Amino acid sequence: MEQVRDAILVAAGLGTRMFPVSALQPKETLPLVDVPLLTHLVMEAKAANMERLHVVLSPIKSLDAFFADQSTLAAYRKDIDATLFNIGEGLEIQTHIQLEPKGVGNAIEAALDAIDGPMLIMLGDNLLMDIHAPTTAYQASNASRHLVEAYQKSGEPTVALMEVEAEEVVNYGIVDLDGTHISSIVEKPTLSEAPSRYALCGRYVFPATTQALLETYSYALHGDLQTIALQEHWMNEGRLHGLVLQDTQWYDSGSPLLWLQAQVDHALRRPDLSPSMRAWLSRRLSD
Repeated sequence: MEQVRDAILVAAGLGTRMFPVSALQPKETLPLVDVPLLTHLVMEAKAANMERLHVVLSPIKSLDAFFADQSTLAAYRKDIDATLFNIGEGLEIQTHIQLEPKGVGNAIEAALDAIDGPMLIMLGDNLLMDIHAPTTAYQASNASRHLVEAYQKSGEPTVALMEVEAEEVVNYGIVDLDGTHISSIVEKPTLSEAPSRYALCGRYVFPATTQALLETYSYALHGDLQTIALQEHWMNEGRLHGLVLQDTQWYDSGSPLLWLQAQVDHALRRPDLSPSMRAWLSRRLSD
């Protein structure tokens, strides 16, 4: 079984729903309390044993400063894991440019010439965190590790799924599951049209054949649904698997309200912040 050693982080979007802050800094660097979203994503890739991280950006976006070694600053906060000041350590970081905003499939294509083998794909505005209270304030998500392990068992394309509330199915690609096999995908259905409440949540493991298939299922033919067409290809062959993530919280940085909710939820789970946060919320909500 070919090992998954490459991760593609899709971070090319401008994040217009988060303007004006995302006009001044990349959306992926926004903090979840005191840890940038991108730090969590890189930690997740490391926890999945990735060796190379391929970051796909737009022509006007740069994350070079984020991956710079800032380990000298660790001396000022000895309570923080020093590796968080040099988050790129242990990974080969490659940057790729998506020349035009042509969706996720086209962004993936921007990195594929540098990859020979299966790949983990991470959407940069979706953060999947272990739901159990962390033992430290800065703990890596195991979502991608679980997904890669599921891929290694089947050797076939595997996507991560999360169960969402009934009123939220209209916002996502919703799948029908037969065991671990995906038998249908409906993009942003109404509740009556939805085959389930299992939503695609921004984590995928695709095989080495992805590049050739994306040339067949091109943006010109499928537009922003290019990756859905790709997954439907594998689904029609009976080869597309879904892994329902358990004990996982899904945070979305795509809008101010969702990101504000993420701040509160994550603070309530952190052992260093939870007691004070709960006490303050109780007082505030009783006013």
